[in-house]
Amino acid sequence: MNVFSKWVGAAALGAMATAAQAADDLTLQLKWVTQAQFGGYYVALDKGFYEEEGLNVTIKPGGPDIAPTQVLAGGGADVTVEWMPAALAAREKGLPMVNIAQPFKSSGMMLTCRKDAGITSTDDFAGKTLGVWFFGNEFPFLSWMSKLGLSTEGGEDGVTVLKQGFNVDPLLQKQAACVSTMTYNEYWQVIDAGLTPDDLMVFKYEDQGVATLEDGLYVLEDSLADPAMEDKLVRFVRASMKGWKYAEMNPDEAADIVLENDASGAQTEEHQQRMMREISKLTSGSNGALLEADYERTVQSLLSGGSDPVITKAPEGAWTHAITDKALN
Repeated sequence: MNVFSKWVGAAALGAMATAAQAADDLTLQLKWVTQAQFGGYYVALDKGFYEEEGLNVTIKPGGPDIAPTQVLAGGGADVTVEWMPAALAAREKGLPMVNIAQPFKSSGMMLTCRKDAGITSTDDFAGKTLGVWFFGNEFPFLSWMSKLGLSTEGGEDGVTVLKQGFNVDPLLQKQAACVSTMTYNEYWQVIDAGLTPDDLMVFKYEDQGVATLEDGLYVLEDSLADPAMEDKLVRFVRASMKGWKYAEMNPDEAADIVLENDASGAQTEEHQQRMMREISKLTSGSNGALLEADYERTVQSLLSGGSDPVITKAPEGAWTHAITDKALN
């Protein structure tokens, strides 16, 4: 190797080292465990999309004992993935969370019912026991029941609410006529347990007009007041959306990338590939920018949650286009 070649090689290595040193750290807190629900972020990490934007991104999985809003409040993450009902509830209670991007265009939430429990339409809900997730996930359900004129206190003219764990056992064991499911996860647990689509009646919140926004990206207001952090967030959103669009086009590869990042070893290839294909239906049509009409629908649903609405007044400053305007244009 001649002196010039050595110099070029050394210069290239020096440039790489400088680039590595210059990468800005950013931590993302997920809403749940490592799975295809968050495939776009893992793809962006694996494919180097974050690195191309000068970012060193750490992705922290969630779980049943992890509240993303609390992690964000405590400084454990710069950005968190959260459902809008929980974010708006936290904002009203004093945590200034702001939606900076909305990769999920559609809701994956459903009520999955057994036909042999006598459920063929929403008219059949009265007098039945329905499984509902809580911890902020119950609000769309309460709004829906209010819209249908059904009490959630039980009785022949109302529904009995069963606080459902993160499984579908109440449906399988006939403890409930219906349970909460996501299109990409729990519904398939029901199918894998032996029930067939013909055995089931499915009601999508999206179809019922009571869907609320899921899996948005949220930061604290202070982050947006810091020009350096705002710049990092712009780069993060741009790379993340690149990851999401890649995942939509290559769902099986994206699922494999998710599996490579699953430290628990709990996920299976078949389940993650199926989940990624279903998730792609929810991110399809979104370029990452929040649509104000979707936001307003969510707010109205949360304000009308019967006698105990999740929020008591329309929020102010709960979302911004400042990041996506710069990231996507």
